[in-house]
Order: sequence, then C-alpha cells, then structure tokens
Amino acid sequence: MSKSIFRKKSVAKILADVECGFSDAEHPGTASQLQKELNVKDLTLMGIAAVVGAGIFSTIGEASFYGGPGVSILFIITAVTCGFSALCYAEFASRIPVAGSAYTYAYASFGELIAWIIGWDLLMEYAIGNIAVAISWSTYFVNLLEGFHIHMPEYLTMDYFSAFRAQEKIQELTAAGKLGEITDNMKSAAVAWANAPGFGNIKLIANLPALGIVFVITYLVYIGIRETKKATNAMVVLKVVIVIAVIAIGFFYVTPANWHPFMPNGFKGVMKGVSGVFFAYIGFDAISTTAEECKNPQKDLPRGMIYSLLICTVLYILISLVLTGMVNYKDLQVGDPLAFVFAKVGLKNISYVISVSAVIATASVLLIFQLGQPRIWMSMSRDGLLPKAFSRIHPKFKTPSFATIVTGFVVAIPALFLNLTEVTDLTSIGTLFAFVLVCGGVLLMPREAAVKGKFHLPYVNAKFVVPFIFIGMIYLFWKPFLNIMAGENIHEKFPFFLFIILSAALTIAAVVRNLSLIPVLGLLSCFYLMTELTYQSWIRFLAWLLIGLVIYVLYGYKHSLIGKAEKSK
Repeated sequence: MSKSIFRKKSVAKILADVECGFSDAEHPGTASQLQKELNVKDLTLMGIAAVVGAGIFSTIGEASFYGGPGVSILFIITAVTCGFSALCYAEFASRIPVAGSAYTYAYASFGELIAWIIGWDLLMEYAIGNIAVAISWSTYFVNLLEGFHIHMPEYLTMDYFSAFRAQEKIQELTAAGKLGEITDNMKSAAVAWANAPGFGNIKLIANLPALGIVFVITYLVYIGIRETKKATNAMVVLKVVIVIAVIAIGFFYVTPANWHPFMPNGFKGVMKGVSGVFFAYIGFDAISTTAEECKNPQKDLPRGMIYSLLICTVLYILISLVLTGMVNYKDLQVGDPLAFVFAKVGLKNISYVISVSAVIATASVLLIFQLGQPRIWMSMSRDGLLPKAFSRIHPKFKTPSFATIVTGFVVAIPALFLNLTEVTDLTSIGTLFAFVLVCGGVLLMPREAAVKGKFHLPYVNAKFVVPFIFIGMIYLFWKPFLNIMAGENIHEKFPFFLFIILSAALTIAAVVRNLSLIPVLGLLSCFYLMTELTYQSWIRFLAWLLIGLVIYVLYGYKHSLIGKAEKSK
C-alpha cells in the first residue's frame, strides 16, 4: 500500500488530461473548459489584489506594536522568504500550467498522499483566510457606515464569543476596581451582548456584513473569470493610488524621533509579528490556481507572481516606516492603524478616505481567495479524490460552479461566528506549509534544459553556500539553543527542534546531491517562520491534517482515478 499511496501523476498525463477536455470530470471529453482571459498585467494586478489588503490595513498595526520601526526588517525577511517560494511556484507553473496550484505540483513530485495533504492544507488556507478577510472587511464597512451616520446594531456586526467574553471581562474588571483597563472594544462588545435578542445566554449575535460580502463576491466569481478580472483590476488601481497617496502625505508628518529605538524589543520583538506580517503576504500564490485561464501561462504566471511580490514589498516597507514615524509604536495596537495615525495627527478627512480604501482593498483580497479555492477543489475532483460535482464546469459561465457555491457557504457561515484573532495564525501556518512543499517539490523534479518562452529557476549549487550558512547559524545561536533546552515547556519547542533536524539533513543532502540553492533556502526560511508561530497553531494545524487523512482513507484512496487505472491493468 505504501507504493500505491505515493503513486505519482506524470506531468505529461496532467497536461494531456486538460488538453483532451477533462476539465469537467462530470462531462469528460466535452468542450466545457475554462476560458483563457488573463495576461501578465491581469495576473500582476490579481497578485497585488491578494496581497495589499487586510494585512496592510489591520495586522500591520499589531506587528508594529511588538517590533517597533524594526518591523520593516521583518517585511524584508518575509518578502525574501516569499520570493524564494514565488520562484519555485513559477518553476512549477511553467512546467505544469494547469489549475490546482501546489496540489497539482505535489501530485507530480511527491505522489498522491502528499498531494492530498497539500490540497487539504490549501483548503484550510483559503477558507480560513477568506473568513479572516471577511471579518476584517466587516469591521471597516461598519466604520464606513458610521461616517454616513448609519448605525448597525452591535449584535449584527460581531461574533457571539467576542460579545460573551467582553461582558464577562468587564464584570471581572469592574469587580476588581480596574475600570481603566476597560477598552472601547470591550464596551462595544458588551453593548452587543446586552442588546441582542434572545433568552439567557442564548443570544442572536452574528456578523451579517461578513456574510453579505462573501455572497456578493461568490456571485461575482461564479458568473465568470472575465467579470472577476475587470472588478479586480478596477479595485487594485484605486487602492494602490490611495496607498501611494497615504505614503506621500504621511512622510510630511513623520517625526524621526519615533524611529528611535529602531528595535525597542530586540529582534525577538520583531519576530513576534511574524503571523501578522506573513498574513499580509499570503495570496500571491493564489494566481497560480488560474493557470488554465491564462493566455500564456508558462511566460505570464512567473512574471505576474514576481512583479506583484516586488511591488507589494516596496509598499509595505514604506507604509511601516510611515506608521512608526507618525506616531509612537506603542500606540499602534489597533484594528485600523492607517486610519488611526492620520486621525491622531489631526487629518480626519484622510482617515475617512483610508476607511473607504480599506473596504475596497479587503473586498479585492476576498475576491482572489474565493477565485482560488474552487479551482483547487476542482483539481482534486478531476483526480477522483473528491466527488465529481466539485469539478463541474458551468456551461455558460465556464467556471467551477458547484465548487464555487460550496466555497461561498464554507466561508460565509463561519464568518458569522468566528473572531479574527482565532484564524490569522492558522492561515499563516497553512500557507507556510504549502510553500515548504512547493520548494521541496522543485528539488525532486528533474532539472530540464531551458526552453524558449518558459521560466526556469537559475541553478546555483547549494553545497557552496548552505553548509557555511548552517555552520554560521550554529556559531551565532548555540547559546540561545542551549537556553531553550534548559527552559520550561520544552515540548512547545518541538517545531524548532524539527527545524534543526531539517536544516542538518538538507545541508548534508545539498553536499551529496548538488541541490539547487533557491528551493533549499525557500524551504528552510519558510519552515523557520513556521517555528515562530504558536504551539497551539501547530496543534490545530496537525488536527486539521489528521481529519484530512481520515477522509482520504475513507474516500480519496478508493476513488483515485490513478488507483483505478493501476487496478485495471
């Protein structure tokens, strides 16, 4: 069985299936294929749409609170990490220009079981990411309505547990005489609990704006890639113009003294913002799921991913410097940092414009994520690992119709009840795991001679670089490593120990097998960022993968098309 669960789908087979009309697993051989509408400009704008969103308008504040002005360094570190992964995605997209992203790449390089794991992981990444973005959009939208003097009842704009915990926390602080620790957010949530209809602890509290935006975006994705492209391009141009204007105006209000000290909590404080900063970057890989809808995927997909990553990195670094220069980093632990800093310096009109931009920006992120997830389901369905309905192509709109509708419900219902802080870490760890497998997959794929019109990773022999990096890291960090070994709750350091083992193994493999440098660095840097996430996130992530393995054993393994083909021989 071990061989059968690692059976691979060859690149030639993947390309032949799509070419022969197997886009729609329910109607194989028919003309119901996806429309080729996207060029490099569209892909670049989609990448920017996915990256410039909830992160730059919300989580950047939390990261700045811990890291101070030094959070700009974390953006560079994260960008380099994502850059390695983007190059590996580009290599795969050039070789295998079909929908499915990392799932399809893993099927060709690692085999079926790992492909299922990465596919299941991507479902979590996109679903949880969509939920987080929908909740963030709801917050900005409600604030925007307040600007027009339209007030929605608090119990219709947040989740049940936030309201429940807030009223309990206020009672606790009041009883202890700590009234100064009661924040405005707590008061708002407590009002929601007090005013919500219901009986006792059974209250009608739900985030209706989050539900509404998910249904609107799902409908737009359902009716076609052309309509999605037009909406995305328009939103991206508008929000990039506003972000550039914010940077330009903000620099006039920067007080250089706010940049000192540059890393007030040291490098450890900077790295504490990993989850928020990486959450700001997730999504550039989503454009790889549109490969079958690209006019020239081998050439345009790599360019689209790399261009969008470079543009977004420059914007993020400048924004982080403006934020921490306009106000003290200690004031930035807020949900809407960009709007907050301009209101703080007396520019309330600009603060209002930023709120409008945030609504547009987060909507465009949701649009790209909602576009990506159904195409992963579609790819898994084509291979028999999910029911055929998930790869059904709409005869008129040429989109994966059933998968798109299911995605809408999977995101919309939890968005009614979940809290933003509960989903950000889980999204980041899922994305990093996908990047790790994509980088590892490139190492397993045979190097090919350069073909005109196709992207290929530049080859640099890792054995001339990686061993020296490994030795240097041991020299610099052996004392902190020993402190970890002697500390409490050593079991929570298990991910870091895994990283040490992986680093040693890859260093040896780089010397023995002459591995390519870029995917090795990408794999190690992504796995290191995973170790910076909380132990609870690892536990939840592993629990999700375990659920996925059960589903694979009960359904996917039995219905795999490759498995059926092997049995029929």
